[in-house]
Amino acid sequence: MKLYGIPNCTTVKKARAWLEARDIPYEFHDFKKQGVPDAVMKSLMKHLGWEALVNRNGPTWRKLDDAEKAAVKDAASALAVMKTHSSVIKRPILDRDGQYQVGFSEENYGAFFGE
Repeated sequence: MKLYGIPNCTTVKKARAWLEARDIPYEFHDFKKQGVPDAVMKSLMKHLGWEALVNRNGPTWRKLDDAEKAAVKDAASALAVMKTHSSVIKRPILDRDGQYQVGFSEENYGAFFGE
């Protein structure tokens, strides 16, 4: 199982704490240090749609210039922006054998893990 995100993100910290409190092992992939993996993002976009992965409410999105925001209109353009500005990716992303959970809430993680 792999958790994708940015270590200083509050929501990622909550997800990691939730997993660790339950002794659920996972590998952490830091978007800032390890980059944005094309294969994972393309798989996510296929299953969830690219819109579900772009965090339009975060500070990184708000700091983009209007032309860059307007250019995000399909999966390819969204992936290009996510690779350039990894903080614009909605996070955390949990991959458990090809089943994905985007974002974190105790209720969603509880249901995802059968609690």
